[in-house]
Amino acid sequence: MRVLIAEDHHILARTIATGLRREAIAVDLAGSGDVAERMCLLNAYDIIVLDRDLPVMSGDEVCLRLRALKDPPRILMLTAAGSVEDRVAGLDLGADDYLAKPFDFAELLARMRALSRRVPAPPLMILRHGGIELDRGRREVRIEGRPVELSPKEFAVLQLLMEARGEAVTHRALLDRAWDEHMDARTSAVRATVSRLRGKLGRSDAISMDDGKGYRLC
Repeated sequence: MRVLIAEDHHILARTIATGLRREAIAVDLAGSGDVAERMCLLNAYDIIVLDRDLPVMSGDEVCLRLRALKDPPRILMLTAAGSVEDRVAGLDLGADDYLAKPFDFAELLARMRALSRRVPAPPLMILRHGGIELDRGRREVRIEGRPVELSPKEFAVLQLLMEARGEAVTHRALLDRAWDEHMDARTSAVRATVSRLRGKLGRSDAISMDDGKGYRLC
């Protein structure tokens, strides 16, 4: 999952981002409404956590503009305005959910996971490939029934490869979905993560690299 946090309170934004990254979620930050809109036009976000009180362009205006897109991200409004009237107004603008500040991070994460399941064909919670079993909900991986400890990035990359069902996933696609916008496309992060995954999966040929196409789970 890739998420945009549109929040002008920088400490809060960084705190949310840190917590989400620990859950293997790729996070970008925007400190104003105009930047948030521009980033949504450039990147395919699954969810935008949107403060209503943003500088330059309000969160309400961002919400209205995003809803006009062909394939908008799901919108979770996160704001200090938490009265019933405020929640109704936010939902009427097109928000998918609304959470008032102060909030508990566990609830924010649960709401985001619920939003991520609101798709026409809900994804399987458990993915299987060969002897590999990946549980999205529990964030667990087993190899031939044996639990394997993965880092958040290793889990995210493995999930993307398993979702591809044997098709190649490009280096750029892995960067876009598992890392954030600040990661240089020339970085060795993907290659290093795949190398560690091969070791933890117990086979050097568990993930192949197709020249010009990307990585494929064998």
